[in-house]
Amino acid sequence: VLVGPTTPTTAFKIGEKVDDPLQMYLADIFTLALSLAGLPGLSVPCGFDGGGLPIGLQIMGGAFEEANVLRVAHAYEQATDWHTRRPMFPK
Repeated sequence: VLVGPTTPTTAFKIGEKVDDPLQMYLADIFTLALSLAGLPGLSVPCGFDGGGLPIGLQIMGGAFEEANVLRVAHAYEQATDWHTRRPMFPK
């Protein structure tokens, strides 16, 4: 598997980029190649930014390697507690 960020920036507030479709598209730039190639991948939480918003870790696999991607994601979640924490919503 390959592991990398899910997005090039940390999360933005709900509705913050609604009027800027290019920025919304660019937020998905790291996940597009997998979808276009038909490869498996998933995102798991791996922390929070300074404002308390979530950061995602993308786990990517080769063709028909869904089981390996899920196995790595499960191992990561067993080794960390990020998946149990909840984001703080900035005011």
